[in-house]
Amino acid sequence: MTPTNVPSSPSGKHSPSEKQRIVVVGAGYAGLMCALRVAPYARVTLVDPADRFTERIRLHQRAAGRPDVTHALGSFLRPTGITHVAARATAIDAAAREVRTDDGRVLPYDRLVHALGSRTRSTVPGDRDRAYTVESATELHKRLQDGPGSLTVVGAGLTGIELATELAETHPRWRVRLLTEGAVGPGLSEKGRAHVRVALAARGVRVEEGRRVAGPDDIDTDVVVWAASMAPNTEVARAAGLALDGGGRVEVDTVLRSVSHPEVYAVGDSAAGHTATAGSLRMGCAAALPGGSHVANALIAELRGEEPKPLSFSYNLQCLSLGRRDGLVQFVRADDSPRDRVLTGRPAAFVKEGIVRSTVGVLKLASRRPDLLPRVPGFG
Repeated sequence: MTPTNVPSSPSGKHSPSEKQRIVVVGAGYAGLMCALRVAPYARVTLVDPADRFTERIRLHQRAAGRPDVTHALGSFLRPTGITHVAARATAIDAAAREVRTDDGRVLPYDRLVHALGSRTRSTVPGDRDRAYTVESATELHKRLQDGPGSLTVVGAGLTGIELATELAETHPRWRVRLLTEGAVGPGLSEKGRAHVRVALAARGVRVEEGRRVAGPDDIDTDVVVWAASMAPNTEVARAAGLALDGGGRVEVDTVLRSVSHPEVYAVGDSAAGHTATAGSLRMGCAAALPGGSHVANALIAELRGEEPKPLSFSYNLQCLSLGRRDGLVQFVRADDSPRDRVLTGRPAAFVKEGIVRSTVGVLKLASRRPDLLPRVPGFG
């Protein structure tokens, strides 16, 4: 498709009616970043049923009692001219280039950005009165107020570790267990894993490795929290005929365009992104934010009649909180494999909190001064 004649900078004098129509589905880290960055150059519609942006990487804190981990979506969108459609995308008609929503709207697009993210994978729901996922952090917090008992976190990746330590520290009267089929912190170095074990033990968390769990009914506990693995939200993409990889994520090229539908970009947890240095990108905020900025850059390049550049991304570290006064910064190679070097204790907790705060900071910068964002390392 030949790019519509649009201004090559926010100061162009073309009318909004001449701008290309870009629909972004999903207002998480990747989708919101992309929409904000490309807004000065196109007519952007952001489709998401929520009216608030959720800091997903703080959900373990919400479960432990933090008052709120959300921000009004309007606070980001108000200066941008982005149209927010508060509905759920239910279908993509790739031939007609339209998105349909659950409130009956039909949204035409010239370019579509699929950024619907992921959810906690739980194939066996079990007893819904005692089984929770990371996404149900608010409901879990309410349940913990009912009184002490036994709580079991299933899955000992970074999310599971953060949940177990945070909940055990905040609710010491609860007996907390952490179950995992493999080892605790499988992506960590031996030094990093050793510190995590010490932090868990210090908070009274009982760790059971090599424990395979089919569902909540397999566990004798009052509350189960699922944090075992993530599933991409790609049901709508699959129904639309977009090519998916073996893990169910939208298959994309090095620019993050769908390999089957080049007018569609996919980014964040729902996309099978990859780079020459990092390899396959894992789900998470670390790749979602710069990925969203990259897709915006690619769209802007297309609007200028230029060929977008491949995504340039590599990993530097993994960081996790271990309660409010402890943490771990695991330094990693470009491909996310762990180095021997780690930072622990209060300094690591300080670094972790700084990184978490910076995610909202760069989104606010993209909202108010999108022209400055390319100067921030990793977002150019």
